[in-house]
Amino acid sequence: MATEDSGAEAVRIGGDVTGAEVGAREVIRLGIVDDHESVALGVREAFRDDPSVEVVASAPTVDGLIAALGAVDVEALEVVVLDLRLADGSSPVSNAERLSERGARVIAYTSGEHPQLIRLAATSDVMALVRKSAPMSALVDAVKGVRRGAHLLSADLAAAIHSDPRIRSAGLSPQEVRVLQLFADGVKSQVVASELGIAPGTVDDYVRRIRSKYSAAGRPAHTKIDLYKRAVEDGLLPVPQL
Repeated sequence: MATEDSGAEAVRIGGDVTGAEVGAREVIRLGIVDDHESVALGVREAFRDDPSVEVVASAPTVDGLIAALGAVDVEALEVVVLDLRLADGSSPVSNAERLSERGARVIAYTSGEHPQLIRLAATSDVMALVRKSAPMSALVDAVKGVRRGAHLLSADLAAAIHSDPRIRSAGLSPQEVRVLQLFADGVKSQVVASELGIAPGTVDDYVRRIRSKYSAAGRPAHTKIDLYKRAVEDGLLPVPQL
């Protein structure tokens, strides 16, 4: 997504904020990675009068955002709005992983003309996808939603996922499907066991087998978030709408 301003410097807004201060005031610290200055300005404007969100920095690259915040401050960044296609040619998967490793919840913000990038987002640490053509209120809702831990995968993402021939079936048994539907949707193991009439330890055994089957299908599910994504990909859980 080459632009005339792709070499623009990162922009930092506001003064230094410590991790303790962030926890005390419960304001969402938001970062923006987009190489279109007009997009970054639009996102900032959307939150200008919202006291629950502070846009602390924006940059045309992930490297630029990290540099703008510094090694310590970047750890307190809670949500990042990330363009999937940047002028530096960086991988959206790598970008999402780098931000996630620093504690940020990532929202893919994309024009959507490249379905392959949307499919890549589905395999990454992205927690939500919003089209740039959507009302700005959709992005505002996504920022606040992922801060609460929600996974907001839009219908666009679902369509791209289901049309991807590389997504292989894990071959789950009916009981494994029932366990996955409950467990990946946030139900605790003891409750899953009670609902299915099995022992809590048996639930853990099922979860291990489910993870193993997804790994064998080339679709690793190391975390509970991964299991949730696999369940959505396979149509076992509904796609949350933005």
